[in-house]
Amino acid sequence: MSTAVKATLLAIAVVLIGMAGSFIWFVATWDKEAEQPIGFAPAPIITITEDRTA
Repeated sequence: MSTAVKATLLAIAVVLIGMAGSFIWFVATWDKEAEQPIGFAPAPIITITEDRTA
């Protein structure tokens, strides 16, 4: 394996390890109470009150 290939594989490994470490740090330090919940509200109930059979 040439030096350029080794350097490329090492750079890829460093980036992947950095991404994994960053994700683990993000999850480990997550404060659920400090964040607004993300989600969808239930759909509104639509009630038809007018009879339009004309």
